[in-house]
Amino acid sequence: MNILVLLGSPRSQGNSATIAAHLAEAATALGAQVRTVELNGLSYRGCQACYACKGKAERCVLQDDLTPVLAAVESADALVLATPVYFGDVTAQLKGFLDRSYGFLAPGYLAGGQKGRLSRKKLVFIQTQGNPDQAFFKEIFPRVNHFLEWMGFADGQIIRACGLGPNRGEAIPESVLAEAEQTAQRLVEGWGLRPSFR
Repeated sequence: MNILVLLGSPRSQGNSATIAAHLAEAATALGAQVRTVELNGLSYRGCQACYACKGKAERCVLQDDLTPVLAAVESADALVLATPVYFGDVTAQLKGFLDRSYGFLAPGYLAGGQKGRLSRKKLVFIQTQGNPDQAFFKEIFPRVNHFLEWMGFADGQIIRACGLGPNRGEAIPESVLAEAEQTAQRLVEGWGLRPSFR
């Protein structure tokens, strides 16, 4: 199994990255091929609304550091997106990737029929936040998952940790790390993921 992990935090060893690393280590130990990319270390532009991806190209035509990452998404069996909450949403780094993934939508997606050209890949969304109230920012994953389902992703699952400070691994609950390990096992063993909104 080929798993691609995209880290959206500017902190390479922050909380979301720590949870993602835990999942990646568990998946690797189970025999998966795991590649981790720190989006903050790349140089790329957001979507330019050129619509070239809805013509003959059928993929994003921009050429920058995100180009091979988008290609890696196509060849991966599962995608792990990890982000802290910044100003009530995913980080700018991850949002830039999500905007560029517009190229994965089929040219006629608005008219119905086939929406995305990706084939039922697994999705894991890791979200960390400083606010301890689980009611805050709970809408982020369903919204992101909705659009990624259009592209062909299936069985999206969230791993969420609330009330964390800015330091690496600060008080990440053992239950969250255990959930990361269990998710890795389900991915590698091919079990169906179940949406979790806790």
